[in-house]
Amino acid sequence: MAELIADLFVSLDGFAKGVDAGPFFGYSGPELASWVSDALGHPHLVVMGRVTYQALAEISSSATDEVSTRMNDIPKAVVSNTLAEPLAWANTRLIRGDLGAGIGALKRQSPVPLRSIGSITLVAGMTRLGLVDRLRVAVFPLILGADGREPGLAGHGRAGLELAGATVLDSRIVMLEYRPMSGRG
Repeated sequence: MAELIADLFVSLDGFAKGVDAGPFFGYSGPELASWVSDALGHPHLVVMGRVTYQALAEISSSATDEVSTRMNDIPKAVVSNTLAEPLAWANTRLIRGDLGAGIGALKRQSPVPLRSIGSITLVAGMTRLGLVDRLRVAVFPLILGADGREPGLAGHGRAGLELAGATVLDSRIVMLEYRPMSGRG
């Protein structure tokens, strides 16, 4: 069965998005760029919700930079009951209906790991259903306060996690990797 890795980028106060925060909350750097490139370089299938799909498709489908080109080439699945096929973004399939059944089937059928990027509501749902095998949270050194939008872990149920790794990127971004703890929380 394929592993499902959920990646979330959040501010120090836990927001995944903020007013005028920009990509990576304005904290891009060479080590973060290398991490993104490395993550995209490994075979995987990207799983995302409708909102993330629409945002990324708009950015990547016509862009020619290395990250966008790779995103266009890799297989993707969008979970949505409102979108309809055919989907505009190349190499993207639609998963409709029951989340557990759809992602469960994808995990059983995929020859490569699954990886979600953002998609906060989707990650919360997959976590509640016990489908997430690793949760990676990149914490950026920024407190958004009243400018914060989309709490990164909102909607998640109580869950015990075990720290599987921690890395500091560009001397300021902390990448925390967790695995679910069975039977505790």
